[in-house]
Amino acid sequence: MTRPGTLEQSIGGLGSWMLGLFEQFGRFCMFSVGAISYTPLDLVTRRGWKHLIPQAFAIGTQSVPVIMLTGAFVGMVLVVQGWAQFDNAGLADRLGVIVNISVAAELGPVLAGVMLAGRVGGALTAELGTMNVTEQLLALRSMGCDPIRHLATPRFLACLLLSPILALYADLMGAFGAWIIYSGVYGGESEPYWFYTRQAVEYWDLGTGLVKAFFFGGAIGLVSCYKGFHCKGGAEGVGQACTQAFVISFILILVLDFFLNLVINGLYENLYGYRGLLF
Repeated sequence: MTRPGTLEQSIGGLGSWMLGLFEQFGRFCMFSVGAISYTPLDLVTRRGWKHLIPQAFAIGTQSVPVIMLTGAFVGMVLVVQGWAQFDNAGLADRLGVIVNISVAAELGPVLAGVMLAGRVGGALTAELGTMNVTEQLLALRSMGCDPIRHLATPRFLACLLLSPILALYADLMGAFGAWIIYSGVYGGESEPYWFYTRQAVEYWDLGTGLVKAFFFGGAIGLVSCYKGFHCKGGAEGVGQACTQAFVISFILILVLDFFLNLVINGLYENLYGYRGLLF
């Protein structure tokens, strides 16, 4: 039997957890507003670009090899998985269409987002978390500097602006990786591959992928910086914050992808009508 007061304690514990969750969400919203509010100023001032360029190099340039490699293998895997079905149906020359549309509109931005969340998000959280636990953020505040403007905004901007570029790299390498397996391993003809791809892949597909990557990058930057600014407990707390930043960023990527797909698909149907099968 349930002891008297157990139910009340359970409800009270759930209520306390919910209140804490809403409190954390409120703090994150205030932090995000603060970081975003400085972006126009940082984009038009020399001081802002001075802080932005090193972050752009660390976040964007150093991520290119990983993005290119994983993008190429995603394209290769899609061809390997689909070749038998398309070949048996006599549609092997159209396989590249499905692969490249999938990579451009869906897999490219998601892949770039996941790679950013894993490689960049953890690094940002660890860097800012270490500064937090060693009281460097407090030192900045004591000198009259806003740590959000000087530390969070440049990192957020770098993630926001470079995510679409990294998604384009993933799209390009996915197309070439698929073509290498399509023609080199299975003996498919290169001309139909590129011809049908050029006809079927629209600017809309590329544009939607870039829009998604833009939102993914912004979410990763905000979550990683927030977790770094609010971690506690020394080295252990920094490690936990890195894990939490990756998990939350990954979940946000999937949630944003779902809702953005709903909006984008509805917008496409209203503008251009129903998009039929590409065969």
